[in-house]
Amino acid sequence: MKHRAVKRRSVVLGLGATAGVAAVGGIALSAQASGGTSTSSSSDAGSLAFDPDGYTKLTTTVTDTAGDEHSVTYHFWKAITYVAKPVDATYQSLNVSVPVEIDGTAVDASNAPILFANSVGGYMPSSVADATGVGAGGMGGGMGGGAPSGAPSASASAPGANGNTNATGGALASNQLLALAAGYVVVEPGARGRTLKNSAGEYYGVAPAAIVDLKAAVRYVRANKGVIPGDTDRIVSAGTSAGGALSSLLGASGDSPLYAKYLKELGAADASDAIFATGAWCPITDLEHADGSYEWNWGANALGTGKQVDQTVSKTLRSQFAEYQAGLKLRGLNGFGTLNARNYDEYLVEQYLEPSATTYLAALSDTARETYLAANTFITWKNGRATFSWADFLTHVGARKKDTPAFDAFDLSAGENNEFGKGTVISRHFTAYSLKNDTTGLTAKRLDSDIPEMLRLMNPMYFLADKPNAGRSKHWWIRLGTKDSDTSLTVSANIAAAASGLGDDVDHLYYWDQGHGANTDPGDFITWIAKVTGHKAKAGGKVKK
Repeated sequence: MKHRAVKRRSVVLGLGATAGVAAVGGIALSAQASGGTSTSSSSDAGSLAFDPDGYTKLTTTVTDTAGDEHSVTYHFWKAITYVAKPVDATYQSLNVSVPVEIDGTAVDASNAPILFANSVGGYMPSSVADATGVGAGGMGGGMGGGAPSGAPSASASAPGANGNTNATGGALASNQLLALAAGYVVVEPGARGRTLKNSAGEYYGVAPAAIVDLKAAVRYVRANKGVIPGDTDRIVSAGTSAGGALSSLLGASGDSPLYAKYLKELGAADASDAIFATGAWCPITDLEHADGSYEWNWGANALGTGKQVDQTVSKTLRSQFAEYQAGLKLRGLNGFGTLNARNYDEYLVEQYLEPSATTYLAALSDTARETYLAANTFITWKNGRATFSWADFLTHVGARKKDTPAFDAFDLSAGENNEFGKGTVISRHFTAYSLKNDTTGLTAKRLDSDIPEMLRLMNPMYFLADKPNAGRSKHWWIRLGTKDSDTSLTVSANIAAAASGLGDDVDHLYYWDQGHGANTDPGDFITWIAKVTGHKAKAGGKVKK
């Protein structure tokens, strides 16, 4: 037996909350954890067997929206290597948290849904190796822990560290804590990221490393069905920003043969990597078309300095978006019709933005609503409904976050350029337009031959719109802030439209006046998981399937 002795400690975690959430998801304000020191329960080299006794017993106290505290005792498995031939086990490992007692009542989570929550942000490395409990994983600083070519080193000069790529993201701790308190199993995988570099100067976490790692982690969980607690047929992924992109990609590409050779190289388990449902917050994805969609959305907005971006470049990229969007032939939700560059503004306003503003304003007191409307006269409030124009909305948002091109920078300075690096080459272009307009002295006339494959492996739209994948997730929870100019508002809307067009269940909305990484309804997400998985929780915390 490898159970760890429990010692007391305290950690305070701030959680977002939404008023009136259902009981199963209403634990959303703050949490205080106590538990014991924990040693690694990593698998032996080459072994992919889950050790059911290799846990530490921890307790966390979670305060719900009513201010009531709930005590959750759980078993915590730390830093389990999920592939037989890891490139870097510091990142290619996962943590598992399983509730065993909630408010003094025993919980059986053997058939509970599994929240698979990644903490990737900015396509950076993510490690759970130093986590001391559920929700404590996070991004690494670029240090490796065992690349084959020698002792790795950090890449302090990696593109996007302080530029276009928002380095925050990944799973939000509120999701993991709420899931645990609802009786769900929580799996938190680490993954390699773009800044990892070994002593030979080779970048070993660039595309497609992160998605391959997450798929391998899912395979590990599925291969240990009946041993690892939870229903391995009810895995629900979650992630934010680049983590949201990877969550979307994980959901869209389940069991695709395109990843087989990469998974084999790592010694991934011989099991399915399909997931049941997908949670994605502000996904930074569809990167080869992201420059065009960004200019279509934010092209008229100035930068925070007040300077306008190069409008010649912006106009060219907007034209590229128009061509791309027309080729998708996606139909909007609720019978809107085919989406194109001419009507997408109308669609966003009617389908997402006005409903978002209406929900926000309706929740305010009469006095607070009057104050907000007086300060935002572009909104017409009539019969309990907000209306406004697209142009006025853009003015309301204000400064755009990124210059142009936003993702494939002419000078190779964007984090996404680094994401498509290769070998000792830190950054590469991944669009023909940016290569043609390169300012770093490159003389190549064509993109590197492997770039098209890398783009396919990193884009969920390939598996939803181009060649629909039968193994995809059939349930989608997608969220984005209306003031999030880290990418275009069309990116998540296209994912939603594509999934809906395939007959999938889609729950997609925008948070009014919220920016990048917002998660204002975490309790609703937990309730949604119960709904789509068929999971039932009885009063008092006793959990049954």
